[in-house]
Amino acid sequence: MNIGAVFADAARAALDPFAIAYALAAIGLNLHFGFTGLLNFGQAGFMLIGAYGLAITVSTFGGPMWLGILVALLGSVLLSLILGLPTLRLRADYLAIVTIAAAEILRIVFRSGWAAPVTGGAFGLQRFANPFYALNPIPDGRYGVANWAYSERTLWLMVVGWSLVGLMVLLVWALMRSPWGRVLLAIREDEDAARSLGKNVYGYKMQSLVLGGLIGSLGGIVLAVNQQAVNPDTYQAIVTFFAYTALILGGTGRVFGPVIGAIMFQVVLSGFDSFLRRAIAGGVIPADVLATQEVGIVRFILVGLGLMLLMIFRPQGMFGNREELLLDAR
Repeated sequence: MNIGAVFADAARAALDPFAIAYALAAIGLNLHFGFTGLLNFGQAGFMLIGAYGLAITVSTFGGPMWLGILVALLGSVLLSLILGLPTLRLRADYLAIVTIAAAEILRIVFRSGWAAPVTGGAFGLQRFANPFYALNPIPDGRYGVANWAYSERTLWLMVVGWSLVGLMVLLVWALMRSPWGRVLLAIREDEDAARSLGKNVYGYKMQSLVLGGLIGSLGGIVLAVNQQAVNPDTYQAIVTFFAYTALILGGTGRVFGPVIGAIMFQVVLSGFDSFLRRAIAGGVIPADVLATQEVGIVRFILVGLGLMLLMIFRPQGMFGNREELLLDAR
């Protein structure tokens, strides 16, 4: 078995569009959970709204792509208001329950038969990102070496996607150094104390929920553009927990933590996948012990085991602080 090829496959995944999508989703969750103490378990719902806002506008109604992005962002704001208005005055666990339920409700509604004329139902929508690739200034061909060679389309998306990640990191960094960000940190530590100082805790929580949801919807847009297709089953609850895994790996409450965590998550996930498949093909793992079609399940088991060990021995992640995980959930 070629171990070098396993490392090459893992390294290639570090910068691919899936890492970009998870980085954006985790940045949004970091604003919610890491900096404000909001338990949002429905980030997959914001990603779904972002992806479908673009796809429906362009594919179903024939609108321009810029309008689809605007609709996606406005949709995520509306979802934040719907989720936040009845819950942000209550205990933190109510928001967790509502968000995970809302994300699943959205997925079921978008895949339902009666919504099929607009959403495509269980089959989703395809071929709506051509205007984005039409703007590609990179000439046709493949760029890079060996396993790190990318087509001009993928490279264009990676350039735009990672630039977007950089902008979001810069935005969060600037906000958290501002008075607004310091109020969020105060709310995370003790919202009663922040309220006693005259701060509108409810308003700040809502602003954080809206902004984090907007960033998460950008992750859904990147994922949709990369696949040139949207399908409701792509945005199951497990996507939210992948984003949380990326956040925890990098370090909760750290500006660069979600980005580093998303890269690490993709490297580990792809590394396990490549290792298992090559081990089966090379006879290292007998086919009667592990079949190729079971690799997808086993790699998630291994990643889950690794996350459990991380939470036991270093719950703050690679660059986080243990205190960042201690919430006043009142």
